Amino acid sequence: MRRMPTVNLKDAKASFSSMVDLAIKGQFITITRHGKAVATLVPLEAAELARKAMERKRPSLSDYLRSFPGAALARDATPSREVDL
Repeated sequence: MRRMPTVNLKDAKASFSSMVDLAIKGQFITITRHGKAVATLVPLEAAELARKAMERKRPSLSDYLRSFPGAALARDATPSREVDL
C-alpha cells in the first residue's frame, strides 16, 4: 500500500495547483498544521462516496430490532433491582 503524501499548510498553499493534479490522479494528500493532520485533499469520486455514505439515513437500533419478524418488544414492568453505592 502506498503511503499518502503529507504536506504542511504553508507548503500546501504554495503548491495547491500541483496537489490538485495529484488528487486528480487518485492521490490522497494529508495537510498538517503545527505537525498535526487537519485535512485531506482527495479525488472528487472519493469525496462523493464519503458524502453519500454520511447522508444515508440509518435506522436506530430499536427500529432495526423491531423490523425482525415476530419481534414484539414488550417492556418489562418489574421494578429494577436496588444497587448499593
